[in-house]
Amino acid sequence: MKLGLGCAQLGNLYRAMSDDTARAIVDTAWARGIRYFDTAPHYGLGLSERRLGAALAGRTRDAYVVSTKVGRLLVEHPGREGERDTEGFDVPRTHKRRRDYSRDGVLRSLESSLARLGLDRVDIAFVHDPEDHVDEALTGALPALAELRDQGVLRGIGLGMNFDSMLAEFVRRADVDVVMIAGRYTLLEQPALDELLPLCEERGVRVMAAGVFNSGILASRTPGDTYDYAAAPPELVARARRIAEICERHGVELPRAAIALPAAHPAVESVVLGASSPAQVDVNADRAAAAVPVALWADLVAEGLLRADAPIRQEAS
Repeated sequence: MKLGLGCAQLGNLYRAMSDDTARAIVDTAWARGIRYFDTAPHYGLGLSERRLGAALAGRTRDAYVVSTKVGRLLVEHPGREGERDTEGFDVPRTHKRRRDYSRDGVLRSLESSLARLGLDRVDIAFVHDPEDHVDEALTGALPALAELRDQGVLRGIGLGMNFDSMLAEFVRRADVDVVMIAGRYTLLEQPALDELLPLCEERGVRVMAAGVFNSGILASRTPGDTYDYAAAPPELVARARRIAEICERHGVELPRAAIALPAAHPAVESVVLGASSPAQVDVNADRAAAAVPVALWADLVAEGLLRADAPIRQEAS
């Protein structure tokens, strides 16, 4: 199974890190065989892209895959000296994000991303969170990206969202190669099995599974209390705790099972994990390499904690 490095943390998600730490995260991912890196202008108002590009500089370009996103165009935001970003990143508020899913907006966004990354191309471009801009994404962003793909500028185009049913609708209506689904196919909940994953499997659309820890509740042996970047509802905390108890009974850490489930689906090409330190990269790589006993999945299904139609890998108990 291929792991990808999600680079939101390189943009100082929630808290600042040094340039040296950011580079060490990428270096450790590379040492562990990770060759897919996902970023976006949104992440730290371009800081993630700049740091990722700097860390990859000097490496053979064809040896790795980079994806970035369009839809949030960064524009200068003068008069905000001393203010901090208001969307979760610990960076100065030097720019603001303007939603723009038009053809011109997409081309400008990609040009700016390439400049920040220091690259002459990216491999995959995702339309980022277009749930409130469906028509513009279908008539502006996606056709513009498709032209770039047909010219050989991009190897793949798609969308990245938190909404599985809406993402399935885009797959039905547009010619996309890859999608990124965040938080909707996890050990805690699997709604993407309803439409999205079967549709992607049928059409040969690759899936990048992100947010597999549901933003924190599945990230450690003892379940956290954060779900979808907010306080987790009590019923989900209780559900996660019961899942953790069953994992523990089988000698499996909760995060290890949380990585293994999406990785087992045949439509999933990569599980994309963020990291706030080099050590976290190592831990997640070790977790991804470890087997999960079939009996664990069977027990979760028996208690109604996992859908019976979720594909699993047939490791021995």
